[in-house]
Amino acid sequence: MQVVEETETRLSAITEPETMTRSGAGKWSRKEVLGHLIDSASNNHQRFVRAQLDGALNFPGYQQDGWNRAQQYQSEPWANLVRLWASYNRHLAHVIAAMPDDAGPRICVIGGGSPVTLEFLVTDYVVHLEHHLEQILE
Repeated sequence: MQVVEETETRLSAITEPETMTRSGAGKWSRKEVLGHLIDSASNNHQRFVRAQLDGALNFPGYQQDGWNRAQQYQSEPWANLVRLWASYNRHLAHVIAAMPDDAGPRICVIGGGSPVTLEFLVTDYVVHLEHHLEQILE
């Protein structure tokens, strides 16, 4: 994933104090947004692998605020979060590249939502990742 290589250095240049500020009440800090992207990697990792192995699957939903709160990303050192995010996404790029073509059409349902294909989940993951990276780097 080229975005990881291009972004890791830029993320590492952000200072610890800059990562702690929130733009308003109820908004996440840069740390919490990056933590959300780590959670997204974790949740999608399960989906990408399990859908390949088991075919059509129903996955639980994702309670983003609860996950963020439970993991206390705000108190985690920024450098640790950047390393974890980058390593996890390098691995996910490897998993995605190794996916057989016949896995893409497999159907997944997340949190009782409408059925989507594994291929859609992969594409949506990258779009979601890029959206939140823009928030962090603005």
